Amino acid sequence: MSFFTDLAHQYIDGEWRPGKGSWDIIDFNPFDGEKLASIPVATAGEVDQAYRAAERAQQAWADTNPYSRRAVLEKALRIVEEREAEISEAIVAELGGTRLKAAFELHLAKEFLRESIQLALRPAGQILPSPTEGKENRVYRVPVGVVGVISPFNFPFLLSLKSVAPALALGNAVVLKPHQNTPICGGTLLAKVFEDAGLPAGLLNVVITDIAEIGDTLLEHPVPQVISFTGSDKVGRHVATVCATHLKRAVLELGGNSALIVLDDADVDYAVDAAVFSRYVHQGQVCMAANRILVDRAVEAEFTEKFVAKVASLTVGDPADPATQIGPLINSSQAESVSKLVDQTVAAGATALLHGRADGNLVSPSVLTGLAADSPVLQQEIFGPVALLIPFDGEEEAVRIANDTPYGLSGAVHTGNIERGVRIGQRVHTGMIHINDGTVHDEPIVPFGGEKSSGLGRLNGDSMVEAFTTQKWISIQHGRSRFPF
Repeated sequence: MSFFTDLAHQYIDGEWRPGKGSWDIIDFNPFDGEKLASIPVATAGEVDQAYRAAERAQQAWADTNPYSRRAVLEKALRIVEEREAEISEAIVAELGGTRLKAAFELHLAKEFLRESIQLALRPAGQILPSPTEGKENRVYRVPVGVVGVISPFNFPFLLSLKSVAPALALGNAVVLKPHQNTPICGGTLLAKVFEDAGLPAGLLNVVITDIAEIGDTLLEHPVPQVISFTGSDKVGRHVATVCATHLKRAVLELGGNSALIVLDDADVDYAVDAAVFSRYVHQGQVCMAANRILVDRAVEAEFTEKFVAKVASLTVGDPADPATQIGPLINSSQAESVSKLVDQTVAAGATALLHGRADGNLVSPSVLTGLAADSPVLQQEIFGPVALLIPFDGEEEAVRIANDTPYGLSGAVHTGNIERGVRIGQRVHTGMIHINDGTVHDEPIVPFGGEKSSGLGRLNGDSMVEAFTTQKWISIQHGRSRFPF
């Protein structure tokens, strides 16, 4: 596909060029195995070139009138709107997203771009009083300088844009490394959008590479002051460790094991709809997905019957078909891992109300129940179409089970009494929780992030200012200080 081959390059200092590594990253369509592009990897030397280009370009960009920076972002939004159909096709082809998923991702991407346009004007300074006579204290908000962004494969366009656009709006330069499975949608597609929007060369660089080639160069390099990483908690811990060693700020958006709680007074039909979407959207490859569905025993039988029936009716197949609701997992390794996990859990005593099977990278949905309290599957993030149904007796047990996980990203509570839901939501150790809704939500101005192993820091809205700027104190002595010697 010419769309992919045209963008199958490194983008460094405003130049499109092949990587100098000795091997290629092959970009495949996960549904039919079509080879979309072949991209020679970037070397550690090219990562250095990208960071140095960003460093050279950043100060002039920071000094640029924020209204001028805003104009570039406004044009980027118009380009995304004009090319929406083309970008949607790329999402379907490169990551196996269904038509519904592609529309969902693009809707959010445009919303976050709109918020980034406003962010250019958001940073505000302060004048603070001083106990010293004649002294004026000014506190400035200034860009951190250069930001390194590492994005995942599941929502690559959105989650790359989510850090890249605010960082640029706030006067920083960026080096972006997309996931190897989504180098175009998560990387060079953004570079093309911003290039066409008139972003000066060097401010956004995209390196398509792998840790096998560059090691920790992206993290250890002396230029970036902030690393924004979205991905697994295992890799996130490594990123945090390296950043701490080099005294860099890390913003980490990591995995989840969210619980959707259905109380005894819930609207069961509505809770079923919310739970099915929350678990199976994008084949379950969503950090906020409802891994665990907790149901009060008073409504367990009704909920289970309706939930299983609805899941069984989901259409699995070609993501390009508008009727498809479950497309492929991102690669064969992930498909095999999810299938093996289901088989092992059933072999250990769980009951499969639906037992999904793999056909290539297509994995049909599973619904498991009867899990032992110490089942390992209850403690982990399942990045695939597998739901775990867990009964409980009363609110106390629901909260205890919901909190029995190393993660704390999202969640939901379904109840006929909103304030009852809020009270339970306040007791669940999670960064975000939704009453009478699904677990998969993201909004441009609401703080997004998790507790425990689900991450460090927050993104969105004012949190972007905290993430990608720093404070600088400048004092002015209008009189004369007295010094003791």
